[in-house]
Amino acid sequence: MTDMASSATEIQHADGSYGLRPAASEFPMMLVLSFVYPCNALCPHCPYTNSNIRKEYRDAPYMPESTFKKIADESGPFGALLRISGGGEPMLHPQAVELMVYAKQRGCKIGLITNGSLFTEADARALLGAGVDMIEFSVDACDEKTYNWVRKGLEWQTLLDNAAMMLRLRNEMRSPSKIVASAVNQKGVDIDAVERFWVDGIGVDTLIKRKFLTWGDNTTLDGAGSADPAAYLNTDEVPCPFIFERLNIDSRGNVMVCGYDISANTSMGNVNTESVRDIWHGPGFQFYRDKHLSGRGKDISLCAGCPDWKYRSWTHNYWKVVDKAEEARGRKLGRLDVNEDFQTVVE
Repeated sequence: MTDMASSATEIQHADGSYGLRPAASEFPMMLVLSFVYPCNALCPHCPYTNSNIRKEYRDAPYMPESTFKKIADESGPFGALLRISGGGEPMLHPQAVELMVYAKQRGCKIGLITNGSLFTEADARALLGAGVDMIEFSVDACDEKTYNWVRKGLEWQTLLDNAAMMLRLRNEMRSPSKIVASAVNQKGVDIDAVERFWVDGIGVDTLIKRKFLTWGDNTTLDGAGSADPAAYLNTDEVPCPFIFERLNIDSRGNVMVCGYDISANTSMGNVNTESVRDIWHGPGFQFYRDKHLSGRGKDISLCAGCPDWKYRSWTHNYWKVVDKAEEARGRKLGRLDVNEDFQTVVE
């Protein structure tokens, strides 16, 4: 099997066999929630900045409490991870902290992706006290000048202060929460310097280096901003892993086939009227999986036109980040063990 992983990193992104992962055989391992659409930033690499998607969700800017709680109630028994993300800043949701705490109480794992601009100490204590599994600061820079254009509209010092507060409180409270940073590998950003600054300097558990993605709607940039365009997978041979481990849900409760379809052009079902498990095992997802497993994924127009499939990975993925960050957290808190409640085994 051909693997197009970068030789510089020698990371294997393909595998020898494909299909539903054991942890996803009954229920998706991850549910990516478009929790909010409003944002307090205008990041130039963001597909929402460069499209009309937010305007299309003016009727549903925030995921309703009832929709979120139904998802949490169904996901908790399976220990699934709710990835709190979307087209905007999650902490703008008026019930953000309350709902994440609720989901933890129901047995869900929680991964919060935030620009870090809106935390109060009370918010931080509530999230850390609830054991929110991972708090990811989207940083994209290691100096104020770069930050001012790559995270337009935000304040560098606010980010530094809030990250430092979150780390200090996490360590004082001995919370199981992992604190990480992420950066898009784009032109004008020294990704290795960003890693040194945030891991060695600020003290986050790890840095996630993200590919520059177009998501099909980033029409202004159209991939021109990538500083690392090398493919991970040969899409003629390797199916996309996303349809075998996660699903995406917008604020209206609609399920899209994958994260590439952030405009919700596909409709796999709606969690307000159907169960997540039924949608996961329904004919819509089965159609996509069968096509990809038979090597005919490109028979589907959405997949054939996807510029981001080649950047997916079966082996070097979010779950590896979780384990790496947990090991770092354990060392910092003077623990030799890995908290099994927060470790994800997928292989």
